[in-house]
Amino acid sequence: MKLCRVGPPGQEKPAIVDQEGRLRDLSGVVTDIDSSIVTRERLAALAATPLESLPLVSGQPRYGVPVASPSKFICIGLNYTEHAAEGNFPLPSEPIIFLKANSAIVGPDDDIMQPIGSTKLDWEIELGVVIGEKARNVSKEAALDYVAGYCIVNDVSERAFQMQSSQWDKGKGCDTFGPTGPWLVTTDEIPDPQALGMKLSVNGKSMQNGVTKTMIFDVRTIISYASRYMTLMPGDIIATGTPSGVGLGKKPEPIWLQPGDVVELSIDGLGKQRQKVVPYR
Repeated sequence: MKLCRVGPPGQEKPAIVDQEGRLRDLSGVVTDIDSSIVTRERLAALAATPLESLPLVSGQPRYGVPVASPSKFICIGLNYTEHAAEGNFPLPSEPIIFLKANSAIVGPDDDIMQPIGSTKLDWEIELGVVIGEKARNVSKEAALDYVAGYCIVNDVSERAFQMQSSQWDKGKGCDTFGPTGPWLVTTDEIPDPQALGMKLSVNGKSMQNGVTKTMIFDVRTIISYASRYMTLMPGDIIATGTPSGVGLGKKPEPIWLQPGDVVELSIDGLGKQRQKVVPYR
C-alpha cells in the first residue's frame, strides 16, 4: 500500500494510492495515518479495504508528512563510505545517531526555508524507515519485523551551524529541514530496502545518484542498534544516511543552496519530492 496524508498544513486527510495511481480518500475508514494505524494488525485490516468503494480525491492536493506526529525523528550520520570521504570524516565504527526536531518535519513538496544567518545550506537524500511496532533491544534478524514501511527523506543541513560544535542538532533540526514523503509505502511493496536506487538534482542538474545497498550499516543493523538506546515507537521515522554528492563535497568548491533553487528527489518505489528554497519567513 501507498498511504499518505493530503490537504493544507494541519488539515491533512488520510488517503491511499489505488492500482491506477489515483488518490482515494480514506477518511471514512480511518481518522488519520498515525501511530495507531501503522501497526501490522491495523495495516492488514486496511489492506483488506476495497479501494473501489472509496471516493477519489479531486484536484492536485498538497501532500503532508505521511505519518502524523511521529514521536521521534531519528537520523543516522555518515552511513555511506563515499559520503564520509567527501566530507573528510573517518568511517564510523558504529552507527552515528542524532535527532531532528519534530518542527523540522514538513511535506515532501513544501518549501525549504533558509534560516537567518545561513551560508552553507545543503541537501541529503535518504531512505526513511517508519517503525510499525514497539521495538526495544530487538535483534538484527528480527529487526525488519518492526517496520511498517518506507519513505523518502531530505535531510536538509546547514553546514555552518552543524560544524560549530560536536553536536549536529542545530545544523540539522531547523524548521523545514525534514521534508518527508510523499507516501508511506508498506513493506509488502518493498521486500528489500537495500536494493533501492536514489537520485537528487538541484535546478535540474544531477547531484546524487546512489543505491541503498552501499550503506555501511544496513536497515536491520540500524533498527537493532537504535533500539538498544531508546524504545522505538510506531510512527517513529529513521533517516538512514545519504550517499555521496552533497554540496559540501563538490569539487573544486562546495555548492550551497540559495533562495530560488529547486531540489528534486526520488527513490525507487517511493515516489518523488520537489522543494523550492525560500528565505526564512
